[in-house]
Amino acid sequence: MSADHPPGLDLDRLRALLDRERPGLVTGPLTGRLIEGGRSNLTYAVTDGTSRWVVRRPPLGHVLATAHDMRREHRVISALHPTRVPVPRPVLLCEDEEVLGAPFYVMEFVEGTPYRTADQLAPLGAERTRGAVLSLVDTLVELHAVDPADVGLADFGRPEGFLDRQLRRWGKQLDASRNRELAGVDELHAALGRSLPTSPAPAVVHGDYRLDNVLIGEGDRIKAVLDWEMSTLGDPLTDLGLLVMYSQPLGTPHSPVSTTAEALGHPTPAELIERYAERSGRDVSDVNWYTAFAWFKLAVILEGIHYRYTLGQTVGGGFDRIGDLVPVFIDHGLTTLQEG
Repeated sequence: MSADHPPGLDLDRLRALLDRERPGLVTGPLTGRLIEGGRSNLTYAVTDGTSRWVVRRPPLGHVLATAHDMRREHRVISALHPTRVPVPRPVLLCEDEEVLGAPFYVMEFVEGTPYRTADQLAPLGAERTRGAVLSLVDTLVELHAVDPADVGLADFGRPEGFLDRQLRRWGKQLDASRNRELAGVDELHAALGRSLPTSPAPAVVHGDYRLDNVLIGEGDRIKAVLDWEMSTLGDPLTDLGLLVMYSQPLGTPHSPVSTTAEALGHPTPAELIERYAERSGRDVSDVNWYTAFAWFKLAVILEGIHYRYTLGQTVGGGFDRIGDLVPVFIDHGLTTLQEG
């Protein structure tokens, strides 16, 4: 495959599909490129020289049934597009694996920047950085204000018992990648289970809500919320807990996992919590539990990556340092829960 024809993206077949399903949309030969930075599903930017779109598909070589994942992502952005939540305009969903070898969907290309590190935020300066991060909270409030039934998402998940299922799910994920002793991880998991909070009314939950999963555009406004692969109906405070976690310094220089917390002007976790509570009207008194759960979940994810690294199943740099981060996340989780 050439640079304009990346693996996993058959542009001729894509063009034929678009011409058939959306006549007149494409006006010239298509070229495409892989957008770096995705964690699981692959994202491509495609253009005909005049207009631009984005194609999302599962990873190459993925053998599990993934139509459900693509359908869910397409369904949630289709439902949210008419609301105040900024998402790309969906173009089409294709579940015919003959086209690209897997189900996929196409959406509009949105111009904007995903800020992943404090260094990337530095050129904005303190005032603009503060405004951009606070707008992240405001957009989260807008998402959680959407009535799932009003947008056709009443059956998008099972909110009853959501936190208990989440805790059991990540406990099983941890067990699946155990190959070393991790001090405190079982203590954290058990403590979370003993202090399970009562969830508020269910909402559409993003599942991975943070600054580098949104696009910031002109005026430092959020132009689009991306990466909906973990979205569901559930406890909205899990999104807040994750956002708060990513707003705290890790205290590990040159870490392969970064947060934007140390950027000049970045609001403190307390400010983010207060703004969310004020604008949403939700009780956030248990936010420490949700933040501790976010630390636990990320510790499990990182341990899984470390486990695959020890088996020689990772490609690229930085994976040799992932394992050292896991105890840091566990300690943060235990400390946060004790503070609550």
